[in-house]
Amino acid sequence: MYLATLGRIGRMPAFASALLVCWMTARAALMPAAAIPGTATGPIVILVSANTEWAVVKAAYPGATYRQTPWGEHFDTDVAVGGQPTNVVFFHGGWGKVAAAGSTQYAIDRWKPSLVVNLGTCGGFDGEIGRFDIVLVDRTIIYDIREAMGDSAGAIADYSTTIDLAWLGANHPVAVRKTLLVSADRDLVPGEIPELRNRYHAVAGDWESGAIAYTCARNRQRVLILRGVSDLVSASAGGEAYGKIQVFEEGTRTVMTRLLAQLPAWLALAK
Repeated sequence: MYLATLGRIGRMPAFASALLVCWMTARAALMPAAAIPGTATGPIVILVSANTEWAVVKAAYPGATYRQTPWGEHFDTDVAVGGQPTNVVFFHGGWGKVAAAGSTQYAIDRWKPSLVVNLGTCGGFDGEIGRFDIVLVDRTIIYDIREAMGDSAGAIADYSTTIDLAWLGANHPVAVRKTLLVSADRDLVPGEIPELRNRYHAVAGDWESGAIAYTCARNRQRVLILRGVSDLVSASAGGEAYGKIQVFEEGTRTVMTRLLAQLPAWLALAK
């Protein structure tokens, strides 16, 4: 999820996020090594984080039977892939790193998916990427770590994840920007754009991708992250959606509708 001003209350302090990720890491390390990439036989799980993103999914599937989990709603449906019905689970995991890590682990434990697909939004760096462009994420960096007793760069490196996309092949079904995504439990700060661009060569950022990729990596779970640029942030002019929630909502409808339409073409590569 990208925009912060969604009427949230009761934010967890930063250390709570770190504690949960540590717990997820220890838990995954103790689990049996059953999730060798590409060998799990469960359904494909489509993980969606933000409430606004999930609202677009629900509008696209008004007749689905929705069931509750400790994290959010889910429903099962068939998606036509190459003319054949493919069973998928759409799952609302929740916004931010804590919910993203927890709900990803829940999905892996419950459904033992053959593939986890995260569809969502991100904020783009103005001048580096276009609004509504689709990012195929090949690496994630959780950058909002501040280490006072040691080296922050080392801690950030520990929570950076390279995603294995070799199974996709070289020919992607739609036009995408294959690049890394920076993640933090906050919206992009305009004044930090130059540093994020220069230090990490980033062009966009979000809230959840880093935690999703990290949790999947710890479980040796195959994952595909596709994020559409809902709005742009400029180091000089600020964010075009900041203080204008309708800009984010309109951008989310556009990119999520596009991602849902393109989903069957991506799933065909997972066969």
